[in-house]
Amino acid sequence: MKYGLDIPTAGAYADARILAELAADAEDAGWDGFFIWDVLFSSKQTNIPVVDPWIALSAIALRTQRMRIGAFLTPLSRRRPWQVARETVSLDHLSNGRLTFGAALGYQELDFTTFGEEYDAKIRAEKLDEGLEVLKGLWSGETFSFQGKHYQVKDAQMLPKPLQSPRIPIWLAGGWPKRKPLRRAAHWDGIYLMTVNQVTNELLTPEEIREIVKYIKANRESTEPFDVAVNGETLADRGKAAEVVEQYGEAGVTWWVELEAEGDSLEGYRERIHRGPPRG
Repeated sequence: MKYGLDIPTAGAYADARILAELAADAEDAGWDGFFIWDVLFSSKQTNIPVVDPWIALSAIALRTQRMRIGAFLTPLSRRRPWQVARETVSLDHLSNGRLTFGAALGYQELDFTTFGEEYDAKIRAEKLDEGLEVLKGLWSGETFSFQGKHYQVKDAQMLPKPLQSPRIPIWLAGGWPKRKPLRRAAHWDGIYLMTVNQVTNELLTPEEIREIVKYIKANRESTEPFDVAVNGETLADRGKAAEVVEQYGEAGVTWWVELEAEGDSLEGYRERIHRGPPRG
């Protein structure tokens, strides 16, 4: 089991220097991953400051040496995939091969409709699938062409290639019991699960995690390792927190990603980072 942090990029966190400081603290405290939001606005408000994730990740890469880093999760349908390809490879080199690329449909309508971007779920899903194929092709370092419904690429070669081989790992968002996101994730390298059941609004149980892992394995063609990441909040009591997380690990989770607790402050979250991951 590895342990990461899911860090906001809005409000008090909307400063690349602050995020880089938190990342350095997290690495010192023993965390394995530092993942930040990719949003244009904070929730449904436009009057709260937000920092660009790629600028922030550059600062984070320079302040850390060991941790995995990434933006969780990038709504690929509102970005140009070839621009994302260039940004991610540059960041992969800057971090010495520590980038994980997280992708999703995008959950905030405001991030799309404010600028006239399409928010229809089917179209966003089509763009996500095509965008991932474009990323994979451009990351190869070979001459690449693509003819899709939404994206076209003609004889493009982008260098350098990522440091990571065969490419930068891709995690996809998923929520249980929806099956299509699980099938999409099964074709890549990992899934980032919301810990709340999308129907009952209850926390996922270890039994549900086992069912999710079984379903993904049944739909996976590759024999390469696959990450199952779950986000959640743990208690200040490290012993009890470790017991809770351990149950998820036994069910097949490979990453526990700690969220900012509701109503928590920047300093409160900083204290939780300093306590270190909830290892047994």
